[in-house]
Amino acid sequence: MATSKVVLVTGASRGIGQAIARFLIEAPPQHKLVLTARTSQPLEELKSLAPDRVDYVAGDISDTAVIEKAVNTAVERFGGLDGLILNHGTLGHVKSISELSMTDWQEDFTTNFFSAAYAAKVAIPELRKTKGRIVITSSGAAQGAYRGWAVYGASKAAQNHLCLSLRAEEADITTIAIRPGMVDTDMQRTIREQHVENMDAEDMKKFQGAFDEGKLVKPEQCGHVIAKLAIAATPDLSGMFLSWNDERLTDYQLRK
Repeated sequence: MATSKVVLVTGASRGIGQAIARFLIEAPPQHKLVLTARTSQPLEELKSLAPDRVDYVAGDISDTAVIEKAVNTAVERFGGLDGLILNHGTLGHVKSISELSMTDWQEDFTTNFFSAAYAAKVAIPELRKTKGRIVITSSGAAQGAYRGWAVYGASKAAQNHLCLSLRAEEADITTIAIRPGMVDTDMQRTIREQHVENMDAEDMKKFQGAFDEGKLVKPEQCGHVIAKLAIAATPDLSGMFLSWNDERLTDYQLRK
C-alpha cells in the first residue's frame, strides 16, 4: 500500500513546478508538500487546496536561508523529508560568449546551479534517513548548444553532473535529472518574444514552429513524471539524465 510522502518542490509557483505541486496535492495518499518560489500569492493559492498538507516559503532560492527554512519546515511540520524536486531556474542572460560579463555568468549559475547544489546539501541528512529521492528539472540544452544559451546550457550541464555525483556519493538517495522538452510555459514565450535577435534564425524557427504546430509539451505531462519520480523512483534510475517520455519512465508517465 502506498504511503504518504513529504516532498519539497522549488520553483512551484507556475509552469512545470505548479503542475508538479497540483499532482502531488491531488494524488493519493495525501502527500505533504513544502513549496518555494519568489512570489507568495501562487503558493498561497496552492496551499488553500490542502491547508493541512501544504506549506511554503516565499523567497529567492539563491538565498541560502530560503532553502534552509524550507527543509526545516518539512521536518518541523511534517516530520521529515522524502523527496526534493529542484525545479527552479532561469533562461537568464541570452548573449554570445563574447558579450557575457563575469557578473552574467555568476548571476545565472547562482540561480540555476549553486542554489540547487546547496539545496541538495541541506536536504541530504533528511533524505538519508528516508532513503529519499532528488529529481532535477534539467534541459536538453545541457547536451546541445544554442547560440546565446552558453550560461543556461552550462548551468544545466552542471546540474547533470551534480546528479552523477550524488549517485556516486549517496547510495541511499536516488537522484535523477529530467529533460522536460519544449514545454508550454513562460520560458518558451520569452524565447519567442524577447530573444529573436540574440538567437540563430534556424533555432528560433524550431521554437516558433513547435508553438505554431501545437507540439509543445504540456506542463502536466512532464510534471506528472517528475512528481511520480520524487515519490517512487527506483534506485536503478539514479544518476541518469532522461527525457520525460523515455521508455524507461513509462510507469511514471501520465496515462492517456
